[in-house]
Amino acid sequence: MLDVLGLDDHEELAYRCLVERPSGSALELAQATGLDALLTARILAGLESKGLAARSTSDHDRFVASPPGVALGALLVQRQDELRRAQVEMADLVGRYRGAAARRNVADVVDVVHGVDAISQRFAQLQNSAKHEVQVLMKSDVAVVSAEANQDVENRALERGVRYDVVVERSAFDRPGFYAAAEQAIVAGEEIRVAAAVPLRLLVVDRELAIVPLVSAVAAEPVRDALLVHSSGLLDALLALFDFVWQTAPRLVRSNARLDEVASDHLEPIDAKVLSLLLAGLTDQSIGSQLGLSLRTVQRKVRQMMDRAQVDTRLQLGYEAGRRGWL
Repeated sequence: MLDVLGLDDHEELAYRCLVERPSGSALELAQATGLDALLTARILAGLESKGLAARSTSDHDRFVASPPGVALGALLVQRQDELRRAQVEMADLVGRYRGAAARRNVADVVDVVHGVDAISQRFAQLQNSAKHEVQVLMKSDVAVVSAEANQDVENRALERGVRYDVVVERSAFDRPGFYAAAEQAIVAGEEIRVAAAVPLRLLVVDRELAIVPLVSAVAAEPVRDALLVHSSGLLDALLALFDFVWQTAPRLVRSNARLDEVASDHLEPIDAKVLSLLLAGLTDQSIGSQLGLSLRTVQRKVRQMMDRAQVDTRLQLGYEAGRRGWL
């Protein structure tokens, strides 16, 4: 926890131990923390240099903890000053970068990121830097980072108020558990839409920077390169492509959150999930696979909802579901 103030794990352990007692020697703290005595002596000297510990006036070999509110508060102020200086430096570098970007030629608007680890790192880095929105086109097979593995990065961005617009290829729902992960993402604040097919893999941050993983012609080979596309006509084309796919893809709707309410026109939770996936364009077989239901059970539930809505087609069922507030 205190690593943000510049303390390592051993220093934090020793300081916490020292705070809980009137004073302590290096030997006593070593016994209490399980650390080596010589290491503990060096740690105490380090805490002293940082203003977190002081020598006892009655015994030079004993240490007392400095008041946390004073000592840690001073470190916090120091870190805040460093952060402000870093922000000023970043603003200056951003200005310089934009000036250089304006002078780029055609070859400079695209950078190549090589290697799976480097691509994964850049995916996380871009999302961590997002200020307003992240837009994603996701194909069914995992090329670099799976949606599940990327969830922590997405959650941190969502907590900062970043908007996520994600278009998922329909066949991604053939993967077991994909719908459950998608529902969690919707709960966290993402908007997910489902397309029959997605033309390419794409992640765009704040409509200013995009990354496009390059897929090998050999299907079994992993993605080894990606294009990082800066502001340019190429980025404008990628944005237009995303906007077109987004506007034409149906929204994946989370099942009604008010499932605890007793109302005659509310669906059972499992029926709401079936209907949500049905409206997203999944086949009955895929719906059953995601929800652990047999094909016949899915078909029976759809038929029951159609009878309840007094309609003859699944298209009419979608209209009635919206009108009745079933999702």
